[in-house]
Amino acid sequence: MKEIALTASMRSNVVSLQLTEALINRTQDRLATGKRVNSALDNPTNFFVAARHTQRANDLVGRKDSMGEAIQTIKAADVGISGIKTLLESAKGLVESARSATTADRSALGTQFSQILLKINDLVEDSDYKGVNYLENGSLTVLFNEDGTNALTVTGFTANVGVSGLGVVASGADISGGGSALDSASSQITVALTTLTTQASILASNLSVISGRLDFTTDLVNVLKEGADKLTLADMNEESANMLALQTRQNLGVTSLSLASQAAQSVLRLFG
Repeated sequence: MKEIALTASMRSNVVSLQLTEALINRTQDRLATGKRVNSALDNPTNFFVAARHTQRANDLVGRKDSMGEAIQTIKAADVGISGIKTLLESAKGLVESARSATTADRSALGTQFSQILLKINDLVEDSDYKGVNYLENGSLTVLFNEDGTNALTVTGFTANVGVSGLGVVASGADISGGGSALDSASSQITVALTTLTTQASILASNLSVISGRLDFTTDLVNVLKEGADKLTLADMNEESANMLALQTRQNLGVTSLSLASQAAQSVLRLFG
């Protein structure tokens, strides 16, 4: 069969309708997705730059989670330090009470002193967070940027009582015995409290660094996502106006095609 021949005006209207339909489909996609760049075909430069921004933002979100966990680890250690301080102050109170106590009372105070030291060690053991315990000389490296080149290693200390830890070597027997042992025990506890204050300050400094970096990373992620959006997002008001204009153009095109068709039909009526 031979192809149907269209008049020049009809062919022009058909081509115009096809172009309008393509524009309508594109606008519908933008309205549906909210983006004017949905693939590299729409705008290669914007698409790939936005993709890099988005990938970096996603990588940094993972770092944010790690920094958040590192902060919680330090907080767990800080809670432990506060608890140890409270127990040491109680132990120091027992020492002072033993100075004026009877032999029988000092024996009871010595038993309480020993129990407190045991509880301090228990508290140290329980101050871990996700397997990291800064009170048992634990260490954790916190990565800040996406490739891990910027980092901070936080190292704890040994908070157990004893020579290898806080240096509290006095025992309940020393408290029961009284005399110069009480002065030694009091001095050891004072030094231990000073050590805890110093270590708490170091941890607080590291916490400040990590918290500051976490805030910075949060802001940077927002900047990257905003940059990606500006390269790809569509102006919904503009696209809605485009859709109305294209629908009007389509209706006019159909009307124009109908008029062109009527012109051809009028020629046929000459042979009627």
